[in-house]
Amino acid sequence: MRRTPLLLATALVVGVTTMGKPALAAGDAETRSVEAAPADDTARNVRDRGGDTATADKQSNDPADVEVTRRIREAIVRNDRLSTSAHNVKIVTNAGVVTLRGPVLNEEERATIAATALQVEGVKRIDNQLEIARR
Repeated sequence: MRRTPLLLATALVVGVTTMGKPALAAGDAETRSVEAAPADDTARNVRDRGGDTATADKQSNDPADVEVTRRIREAIVRNDRLSTSAHNVKIVTNAGVVTLRGPVLNEEERATIAATALQVEGVKRIDNQLEIARR
């Protein structure tokens, strides 16, 4: 008699924790391949693994570079005309060379972000790798 509430509670917990997840049967290769499908940005992730692309881990710790990155980010976020995507672009600074990466909505945002970065003192050059997002 006392086991019934325990069994019901266990069934409820199992049901809630597996809710929305496909059931995996032993040997069900089709189901496993769906779970193992690559993420949407797989091609970009592969590109970034090569070591030649400026990623966040390549940001210089030089105080001048950190300050340049901070000022650029602040100026971009302050611009209310830019989209959320534009506010979240990656900014990597090394020896005054600023790399801009990520998706923006259109060419106007791409140009605005680059122009904003160029206005910051300490920027020697901009490597504009911003991409227009596909809709």
